[in-house]
Amino acid sequence: MKDDRLYRLHILESIDKISAYVDGMSREDFLQSILVQDAVLRNLQVLSESTQRLSKEFKERNPDIEWPSINGLRNILVHDYLGIDLNTVWNVIHNNLPELRKAIDQ
Repeated sequence: MKDDRLYRLHILESIDKISAYVDGMSREDFLQSILVQDAVLRNLQVLSESTQRLSKEFKERNPDIEWPSINGLRNILVHDYLGIDLNTVWNVIHNNLPELRKAIDQ
């Protein structure tokens, strides 16, 4: 088993990439840009895969993060990609990723 530092690094890199991709974009711009959507969804998948590999101890030290919801997002991204709601993705980017970044970066 790899140590949490590697997975935390992958998560932070994914968050940073997502932030860079949507920087300066409105929700409408995002909804119109298939290229940005694909890049964001791929990095959300990497991020969510990496969170699954974090230790139980790390997750217990960060109970405010909705770990099961991140796992659920991963399942949608991988298995139900036709059911992805891009408005929900936009909300995750702006409402959930900053909180996750703070927890991972501590």
